[in-house]
Amino acid sequence: MKGFLIAVISVGIAAATPAVAISAKEPTNGSGPVPIGTVIEGPIGPVTIDKPTHTEIRHQRLVKRYLRLRNVANRLIAKRDGRRKPKVVFTTKLRHWSNHGLGRAVRTLRKRIRHVRTDLRERRAGLTPGVRATLERIAACESRGNPRAIGGGGSFRGKYQFTFGTWAAVGGRGDPASAPEPEQDRRAAMLLNRSGSSPWPVCG
Repeated sequence: MKGFLIAVISVGIAAATPAVAISAKEPTNGSGPVPIGTVIEGPIGPVTIDKPTHTEIRHQRLVKRYLRLRNVANRLIAKRDGRRKPKVVFTTKLRHWSNHGLGRAVRTLRKRIRHVRTDLRERRAGLTPGVRATLERIAACESRGNPRAIGGGGSFRGKYQFTFGTWAAVGGRGDPASAPEPEQDRRAAMLLNRSGSSPWPVCG
């Protein structure tokens, strides 16, 4: 009896197997979902991935540049204003900005960074409003406020008529008359805070 049951089960499995194979290979008409276990014959087709356009690539670069400059500006402003933590920048709105708007914002940030850095340098040099007023009076007397003035046969140079030695003593490099005017102001403020008006015996 036991051998008979095994033979019947074996025959059933053998008979069922071709049906599964036939149904698996039966093509679908595309009107419905593919049944589970269906073998799909033939290539699926090429998968295409669209490359970002030049405008999209530029937008991504501008967003990264803006965020980097914004974080630099926030750190400098926090340092200037005595805040411990700079403001956090969120990127959600940047994704919707146009490239033109982002480019303009980047240029504005660069100008602001230069301005804040100048403020910090002036603060380190001690260029307070009172010191600036004193220096304006000295410069008007020494060179009429001309940062390119040269006097004393070439010995005295720039807005505050620095000698090369005095200029180097306050951290200046090269020719004082060739330095940018804001730098001459800072170096003169350092000299005034360090030595008083004695470096300008006539105009001090």
